[in-house]
Amino acid sequence: MAEIKETKRLAVVLVSGGLDSCVTAAIANRDYRMAFLHVSYGQRTESRERKAFEEIADFYQVRLRLACQVDSLRQIGGSSLTDAKIAVEEADVSRREIPSSYVPFRNAHFLSIATSWGEVLGAQAIFIGAVAEDSSGYPDCRPEYYEAFNDLIRVGTKPETDLKIITPVIRARKSEIVQTGCRLGAPLHLTWSCYRSEENACGRCDSCALRLRGFREAGVEDPIPYGIDQKIF
Repeated sequence: MAEIKETKRLAVVLVSGGLDSCVTAAIANRDYRMAFLHVSYGQRTESRERKAFEEIADFYQVRLRLACQVDSLRQIGGSSLTDAKIAVEEADVSRREIPSSYVPFRNAHFLSIATSWGEVLGAQAIFIGAVAEDSSGYPDCRPEYYEAFNDLIRVGTKPETDLKIITPVIRARKSEIVQTGCRLGAPLHLTWSCYRSEENACGRCDSCALRLRGFREAGVEDPIPYGIDQKIF
């Protein structure tokens, strides 16, 4: 019997386990074979996010998986996600300043690992679910950040490497991301977004607030469990 050749291109997909990365994976799945990358960096909900990553990978039957630990970000600190002495702020969806949950230059670490792995695999794309407009205002979620990183990949890899970062939801509102996920059949029930809790989502941190508002504006019920004291955003 003749061997069946895989015709789809290969993409490394960064999957945190959250809503945005899950929908990004659903988008990538239309045109690419996927290799899933998850990076734990000492965040408060590290084990819950890892569980979501594995379950989303199982849903899409992804065989190529890489889960990495970046201990340096926890050691550096400076973020309420990695330093237990810094409280995770109450949600403020109108906040303009960068919140304490920002992990300094975190996405550069993630993208560097994705680029290294992508080059070894011979991948053509790196998908990341960064969102600029409807997010917490993190500086490493801006479109120009990824444009600059694509230039870095071009000059810092082998001449034959053809690898590009794709950010399919970067200009989308959270409600649009929810709607896209529903349309593509993404397993939104497997995702986890809360910054504080690994059981019931707190419903009070920035990430929960943006997620809850997105589902409400999309007219879709959020399928994950929340604590009884959640706020209404």
